[in-house]
Amino acid sequence: MSARALTPTGRLFALGLDTVRIVATRGVRPRETLEQFWFLASVSILPAILIAIPFGAVIALQLGTLTIQIGAQSFTGAASVLAVVQQASPIVTALVIAGAGGAAICADLGSRTIRDEISAMTVLGISVTQRLVVPRVVAAVAVAMLLNGLVSVVGVMGGYFFNVVVQGGTPGAYLASFTALAQIQDLFVGEIKAAIFGFIAGLVAAYRGLHPAPGPKGVGEAVNQSVVITFLLLFAANFVITTLYLQLVPGKGA
Repeated sequence: MSARALTPTGRLFALGLDTVRIVATRGVRPRETLEQFWFLASVSILPAILIAIPFGAVIALQLGTLTIQIGAQSFTGAASVLAVVQQASPIVTALVIAGAGGAAICADLGSRTIRDEISAMTVLGISVTQRLVVPRVVAAVAVAMLLNGLVSVVGVMGGYFFNVVVQGGTPGAYLASFTALAQIQDLFVGEIKAAIFGFIAGLVAAYRGLHPAPGPKGVGEAVNQSVVITFLLLFAANFVITTLYLQLVPGKGA
């Protein structure tokens, strides 16, 4: 049982290494990558914005209530903005890409697999990884990084609105606390997370699409499995990256 469970893990890891190697040595196919980028962006932008607004609002309201209770309301801006930029934005972006774009990638490759198109490409000597996997993974990384910035802005604006309007916070104190404690590394770690999360989402979706069970039912199960597996890997990767960042990068003023 353990060996059977390790086989898909090894295949996924090998596909990831092969993808990185091809990108580093052969580059990407611009047209196919641009098409996948546009598709992923078109299905992810609106859901990401709609999720970012309540995400930023909930964080701002929760932190605002807590800081009022402990008499530290002037730090609400810094706490809420850092939480959005470092944690919420990359996670929201990756979840949207995995749930919308990743599911579509898995379904597309899965349908090609059960129609034996993937087998035909292999027989003809065409690299499936280079033709199909690399453009989708690179597009997922690019869309994740761009959407992360958009989600950060929308989340911060939503948090500012709800803190100032709903809770009666001071606009000057909200902005001053943010600029006093935030640093450029916080934005960098958010973008790094988004790139890694996008890579994971695209890679898992492509892998499950290339290895579905036979028949349409197998493709549907592969889509569900790709979303669940991606979510689990995202939260695990987020924990590791956040822990390393907090240990290696000192806070502003520390």
